Amino acid sequence: MARVAEAKKRKQFDPKTFLTVINGGRKVLVFPKKHAIFVQGDPSDAIFYIQKGKIKLTVVSKTGKEATIGILKEGDFFGDACLTGQPRRLCSATALTDSSVMRVEKKAMLKVLHEEHAMSDVFVAYLLTRNIRYEEDLVDQLFNSSEKRLARMLLMLAHFGKEGPPETVISKISQETLAQMVGTTRSRINFFMNRFKTLGFIAYDKRSELQVHGSLLK
Repeated sequence: MARVAEAKKRKQFDPKTFLTVINGGRKVLVFPKKHAIFVQGDPSDAIFYIQKGKIKLTVVSKTGKEATIGILKEGDFFGDACLTGQPRRLCSATALTDSSVMRVEKKAMLKVLHEEHAMSDVFVAYLLTRNIRYEEDLVDQLFNSSEKRLARMLLMLAHFGKEGPPETVISKISQETLAQMVGTTRSRINFFMNRFKTLGFIAYDKRSELQVHGSLLK
């Protein structure tokens, strides 16, 4: 019975609600679209939780080449490398839309994870899911064509295959960003997007926002 009660407690645990009642070490920050939250090389001293909006993670090589390594949404954590002792940010985080994030200091987050087992379970599950995603991204990059990689990226951005209904409308995202995420050129992205549109896999609404149809799964 104790195990059942504990399992029920963890299932009902809401990290968003819990994080808002941490005593000290936290702050809610609002960032307008395109505003930097932190940049590559900054001190890594806090973890962030997205309450509203979308965040883009990018990395710049020594030669100045930029790559987008992730688009995060409400309910995602980022900046968690600080918990492993990483002294500097390895990537930059920028608001892709107007966003609200909670900044939790490293010390406060470690204290929460140590004292609150339900929070630890949620956080570990999140990290494991994200690591699986990274492995899938690597396999996708190694074995699939750029056209298939783009289709997969659009479906992921629209949340097909995830819990809850898919968000078929994707907020404005540039073809340059898609090219960075897929690992190809902007001209190739433009060619594939036009092809997807002709085939009826995607469409654009009056606000030029992208609509992804379930037929793209095929």
